[in-house]
Amino acid sequence: MLQNLTLVKHPVISHKLGFLRDKNTVSAEFRTVMKEITKYLVYEASKDLETHLVPIETPMASTMVSRISNAPILVSVMRAGNGMLDAAMGVMPFASAGHIGIYRDKFIKNTLEYYFKLPEDVEGRTAFLLEPLIATGDTAIACIDRLKQYGLKKIKVLTILASRQGLNETFSLHPDVEIFTLNIEEEVDAHGYLIPGIGDAGDRLFNTD
Repeated sequence: MLQNLTLVKHPVISHKLGFLRDKNTVSAEFRTVMKEITKYLVYEASKDLETHLVPIETPMASTMVSRISNAPILVSVMRAGNGMLDAAMGVMPFASAGHIGIYRDKFIKNTLEYYFKLPEDVEGRTAFLLEPLIATGDTAIACIDRLKQYGLKKIKVLTILASRQGLNETFSLHPDVEIFTLNIEEEVDAHGYLIPGIGDAGDRLFNTD
């Protein structure tokens, strides 16, 4: 079931993740660390992007260099995904970006969409879905559903932490999707928070309660 899961492991990443987990990490530092971690996720998810060769002149000679043929669309799951978007665009400034506003309502125990905007001509392209946490999986699934309605060829979910429950739910409905994460969390509490997790990513990013 988890064959399309990539665990991104590195001592530097583990070191940085510890600061996101620490409740004493202030909002400004939290934002900085999330951006740094996002770059590692983008690098890992970009390994199989198609490239082509173009001729250029170095200061010394003529040579051929690689260029990415078809940049992915970076899609932020608002609002916490916005904490990853700037870093992702820093790695790939030539990429275009979209936004999905979806949240899980704790009263109706379902997802609600309040905003959706993608670039034009997305059919047949690759999307990097930026979602800092996958807990129940409901939000990620709803976002993937919407992206598939627009004919995206491939969807890669970049998330910092994911629960085993959320991964199983997501892959059961979308086995073709690839997910890149730093760690699998074994527990989700009654309020839908990952344990041990990092708390509410949006609140910690934007210093709200």
